[in-house]
Amino acid sequence: MHEPSAEQRLYLAKRKREKHLINLSRILIFLGFLLLWEVSARKGWIDSFIFSSPAAIVQNFIEMSQNQELFTHIGITLAETLISFFFVVALGTGTAVLLWSFPKLSRILEPYLVVLNSLPKSALAPLLIVWLGANERTIVVAGMSVAIFGSIINLYTGFHETDPEKLKLIATLGGTKKDELTKIVLPSSVPLILSVMKVNIGLCLVGVIIGEFIGARQGLGYLIIYSSQTFKLTTVLMSILILCIIAMILYGILNLIEKHCLKNS
Repeated sequence: MHEPSAEQRLYLAKRKREKHLINLSRILIFLGFLLLWEVSARKGWIDSFIFSSPAAIVQNFIEMSQNQELFTHIGITLAETLISFFFVVALGTGTAVLLWSFPKLSRILEPYLVVLNSLPKSALAPLLIVWLGANERTIVVAGMSVAIFGSIINLYTGFHETDPEKLKLIATLGGTKKDELTKIVLPSSVPLILSVMKVNIGLCLVGVIIGEFIGARQGLGYLIIYSSQTFKLTTVLMSILILCIIAMILYGILNLIEKHCLKNS
């Protein structure tokens, strides 16, 4: 391996400085926002009862963490999100493969998938509670309902964008539909599948929270609704911040998996 030239080293150093500058700017903006929020609450520029403050949120987090109540809510929401995400990935990919394998079936079902995907899922959640009862299974189904139909449509569309010349080559060599799927379509669609997964993890979390708003007795969604009804707005804001952190962590994990898979492909 040859040594990089002086121009290449300068370019790489410049890119590294830009990356560090961007990361530092993000941190400073976030810290500045927290500082402005805290000062505004203490000086009375904003109503601390309605908007709370970072210090009050941290104090509330410590108090609720001492009796493990908060971690119970977090664990339930996280478990429901991961279960719904697993089913969305499995059923979404499987259904997209089925539709690709049977074009007539896809033409029949396509209008229904489009309608179901555009349906506001918050309107569907109350019906799920009535049909399935107020339990964790219903919350998981609510999480799935937000992501499953869009996942199927995106994957099915991506499967059809596979290089037709490669498919013709498989057919010319006497390959079957199964060979086209396993040797061309699925391997070439790995980046698409990973990208759809990154979107779906956030959608599943949204769906789970919608379900918990309506029919749960535990979870961060329930905690937000209960706290807002009892005017514990610091707990509401704390729960929302925890949801943001959970979403960032789950997205980050999938982003690392995507980079690892693409690097080894």
